[in-house]
Amino acid sequence: MSVQELLEWQWEGYPKYHASRANLLLHIVVVPMFLAGNVGAIVALLNGSWGLAAASIVAMVVSVALQGRGHRIEAVPSVPFTGAANAVSRILLEQWVNFPRFVATGGWLRALRNAAP
Repeated sequence: MSVQELLEWQWEGYPKYHASRANLLLHIVVVPMFLAGNVGAIVALLNGSWGLAAASIVAMVVSVALQGRGHRIEAVPSVPFTGAANAVSRILLEQWVNFPRFVATGGWLRALRNAAP
């Protein structure tokens, strides 16, 4: 599957896999944490700052772990990863493209308003 096809596939199912109030609230906090971890890791590696690199990697791992927990409470579970490359590509595309797009287009707020309390 090409990157474009993967983005479209993720986007089509996005509201279905992000409908739980708790998961939506979790994502709005931990996705930026993942993004900051990505940027921090790159900056740290370029500057040779191993402490910042380690902290950035921990932030990314914690973010992904928390998102995994959030997805487990969804009524419709996420499609399982088919391998390491699939996991990495899906995670990066969700974090950098589809979740920001979900927020920017109002999808996150609509889902939050429609979510059961």
